[in-house]
Amino acid sequence: MAAFVATYHYAVSVSPTTVALTLLLAVLIVSATWGLRYAIFLSVVATLAFNYFFLPPIGHFTIADPQNWVALIAFLATAVVASELSERARREALRATQRRKEIERLYSFSQRLLTTENVPQLLNSLPRYVVESFGLRDAAVLAAGRDDIYRSSPSTRELDAEELRSVAARGEPHIDAQRGLFFVPLRLGVRSVGAIGISGGTLSRETLEALASLVAISIERTAAMENLSKAEASREGEKLRSALLDSVTHEFRTPLTAIKASATSLLSDANLTSAQRHELVTVINEETDRLNRLVGEAAEMAQLDANQVELHRESHQVREAIDRALEQSKQSLSDHPVEIVAPAGLPQVTIDLERIKDVLVHLLENAGKYSSAESPVRVTAEAKGQTLTISVADRGPGIDDFEQTLIFDKFYRGKNERYRVQGTGMGLAIAKAVVEAHGGTIGVTSQVGHGSVFWFTLPV
Repeated sequence: MAAFVATYHYAVSVSPTTVALTLLLAVLIVSATWGLRYAIFLSVVATLAFNYFFLPPIGHFTIADPQNWVALIAFLATAVVASELSERARREALRATQRRKEIERLYSFSQRLLTTENVPQLLNSLPRYVVESFGLRDAAVLAAGRDDIYRSSPSTRELDAEELRSVAARGEPHIDAQRGLFFVPLRLGVRSVGAIGISGGTLSRETLEALASLVAISIERTAAMENLSKAEASREGEKLRSALLDSVTHEFRTPLTAIKASATSLLSDANLTSAQRHELVTVINEETDRLNRLVGEAAEMAQLDANQVELHRESHQVREAIDRALEQSKQSLSDHPVEIVAPAGLPQVTIDLERIKDVLVHLLENAGKYSSAESPVRVTAEAKGQTLTISVADRGPGIDDFEQTLIFDKFYRGKNERYRVQGTGMGLAIAKAVVEAHGGTIGVTSQVGHGSVFWFTLPV
């Protein structure tokens, strides 16, 4: 302002009106930049300078013309009012900027809350999220039905636990502005679900209430999702038990019936020939083996699901597993010519030989059971990059696209084959678990009416 006064008084001749407007502009700039107190001080200084340098008699703090008193008072009043309006606009702009930042922080905070779907994990992370999102010193959360206080830092105890419990019980906030402590209830409607305390911040009351609402909603949402997951898991468990009972009951009834009938015949008919007795004993022996296999598959499936099976890996040629599987599946493949395509130069793989052999047995027995007599079965092994692919191809009825997505699920059996061919639906599920435990993948390529190719890969 001194520069304006010096320029207009000594260098440039201008009218008092121009001087007044220029000084008023300087007052507005100061008000917008530094606030009302500085603007009022500058208004008084500007009024005195306007009187001394530009109103006659110049060089004195007296006014000769009474009309200039009106101009001087009007200038002072205009400067003060304009300063007040400018200060108000500045305050509103600062408040709007602060609210915008708080809204952005609330949005960022809400996004972080959506990433957690477990109540204990959410409660442990919430205070840290609050501190990081709003630049606070400390935060603590109390959830209804839990005795623990979840804090942003275990070393700070500035937020009193009893005060949190009191606020949660009363459902009314408590603000200690002198100490910078804020305690707000977590409310859902009229129901209090806990309390949150923060320190070291200057959040508005509206932001505190919005923060508390977000925390309450996130706790209830996470608890609801947790309960939904438990209910879904319970339903899936019931479905699994029903499928297991249905499958196992059907499969166990046949061998048990055969064993019972053979044993009854042996006990009740003393006139049986040696050949007849041998045949009945053979039936009992075969059906007992079948029962033993069914129980073994169920136990193996349970162990694989629980990740309780330890693989005994050693370096082998995959042909060893193929030969052992063919030997064990000899009876299932007795009516099928088998072709093996496995070049001698295949790389060795680190596998549990017995379990990979069992995978091939499942695939070979399925090929024998589901394809017509005399149709060929082809076993192929080939190296592709860092993987070894083994496949079993048959000329069976094929699998439609929809069933190909379900065929490796536990207890699932083809809708057209489940009553024609014996089985529990566990074989392919066990094969999938074993292959994936080796770090490989398993799948099927099939066309209805033209057969199927079951394949799996092993890392070299």
